[in-house]
Amino acid sequence: MADERHDQDLSTILEEVRRGEAGATDRLFGLVYTELKQLAHGRMAAEGPGHILQTTALVNEAYLKLCKTPKPNWESRRHFFGAAARAMREILVDSARRDVAKKRGERPRQVTLDHQLASEESPEDLIAIDQALDRLGKHDPRMVEVVKYRYFLGLTVPETAKLLEVSPRTVNTDWEMAKAWLRREMARPGEAGRAED
Repeated sequence: MADERHDQDLSTILEEVRRGEAGATDRLFGLVYTELKQLAHGRMAAEGPGHILQTTALVNEAYLKLCKTPKPNWESRRHFFGAAARAMREILVDSARRDVAKKRGERPRQVTLDHQLASEESPEDLIAIDQALDRLGKHDPRMVEVVKYRYFLGLTVPETAKLLEVSPRTVNTDWEMAKAWLRREMARPGEAGRAED
């Protein structure tokens, strides 16, 4: 019941944001801030110790990035959280690029694409994944969404299925196919990393 009420409130506020009502964006983030923080916390835990960004900083940077969206047209929970996942992904990749610029010359490790093992991945790996996801998006945008939610936000299969409004089986299939595609793509000569299970 609480989830249903929350979703109704979110739908109402998203409509207010689309109409450009004063204060709607702030009300939106007030409503979803805790949820975004939990997602960011899961992702930052995967980044491992020593990462420059902290959970609150990631959420705040994502909020600022989303606020800069001219005339946001977030139509649904899925659409909004997709934009939030994209913002967090961009922030993490930009942070990784800055890290790489500082450490030029180190050989990247193998990419796991496993959220639980993500702390072992280097900034170079994160950049390689980001670039490969851009290429995958040209072939199958939903697979990219699954990777964004599972890998970048750390959502479970059921949470991802609910957000995408598909079955958990579909999410599992997309997740496995995306990992296989990314492994192949990143194993090509000249790629920065190589994905594995």
